[in-house]
Amino acid sequence: MRHTWRWFGPVDKVMVRDAAQAGAEGIVSALHHIPTGAVWPTGEILRRHDEIRTGGLVWDVVESVPVSEEIKTQSGDWRTHIANWQETLRRLSASGIRTVCYNFMPVLDWTRTDLRWETRHGARAMRFDLTDFIAFDIHILARPDAVRDYPERLVEAAARRFAEMPDGRISALGRNIGAGLPGSADGYTLQQLLDKLRSYQGVDRGRLQAHLIDFLSEVVPVAEEVGINICAHPDDPPWPLLGLPRILSTEADYSYMLEAVDRPANGVTLCTGSLGARADNDLPAIAARFASRIHFVHLRNVTRDEEGVPCSFFEDEHLEGGTDMVAVIAALLAEEKRRRSEGREDHRIPMRPDHGQEILDDMTRGAQPGYPAIGRLKGLAELRGIERALAHAEFGLR
Repeated sequence: MRHTWRWFGPVDKVMVRDAAQAGAEGIVSALHHIPTGAVWPTGEILRRHDEIRTGGLVWDVVESVPVSEEIKTQSGDWRTHIANWQETLRRLSASGIRTVCYNFMPVLDWTRTDLRWETRHGARAMRFDLTDFIAFDIHILARPDAVRDYPERLVEAAARRFAEMPDGRISALGRNIGAGLPGSADGYTLQQLLDKLRSYQGVDRGRLQAHLIDFLSEVVPVAEEVGINICAHPDDPPWPLLGLPRILSTEADYSYMLEAVDRPANGVTLCTGSLGARADNDLPAIAARFASRIHFVHLRNVTRDEEGVPCSFFEDEHLEGGTDMVAVIAALLAEEKRRRSEGREDHRIPMRPDHGQEILDDMTRGAQPGYPAIGRLKGLAELRGIERALAHAEFGLR
């Protein structure tokens, strides 16, 4: 695999040179300062390339070109936003980009109740606490009829949790859950979040799936024309939140998407952490089934508190947690071998060590939550070690 590293631009406390020293070969980045729905200016794209080259690496993957809420709901200027997405693909291709990741999560991107939760050995990790989330939904956000979405036992547990919750924790939950896209300056106040939720009235799971297929039907032909693979990131966490549907949470969801727009450029961002939050997602099997359509990989692991859906979980070390990382990497290496035999230019699948626990000097750097320097370096080293071992001639995956 081609080892990459997410970088949020010049504001990132972890520099491109840090990624190079950690062993990354390329950078995953985006223009977070460009408003969602707008065309990415060519000058800004080239500036980002230059910033990354100055640090000693190259820009390999865009993560992500945001899909606007207007596209997801098919309201307002959604047709203009699709045209702008298409034009952005053309400009990225002209600059040399060949892989673009996106997601189709309504309103909220990845959602956590804790951004720096202390683990058993003192590291700091991101966590989703289901009871805290329900307490936020019912008692802090006060979403109308939220109580109907949860079993009585969880509603009662959330009420007890909220009754004991200090003001500082209440404020922190609002900030953490309404934070917006990683790396962006966006975020929602409680009122703004309620307003966004209201904009999805009438958009159920079936309708959101139809809107995704409409979007892909428009952008995939352009992606093919300009030589870009686009790849959908799974929902994180992979179940409905705040009354909103989620449509990329399971193997069946991805199968529906890939069959509906059955073109090679329409592919998967395999995120083992997002999908791994569900006990019913078999990650090695998913990697094997969709291997030919996997265009980008996020390798990370989560430990679930229980096996139900939904559940509480935290971001564990990369080789711990519920996902068999050795089996996943073996499936990806087998696919790379197959692609080489076919002469495919994309035979090396870009991979990045996703998220990471804050350890050692990460504690004082103040990097983006989930994206520390040393925690990701450790994860990349562990993942690279598995890959190197499995790629040994004795195992036949090289």
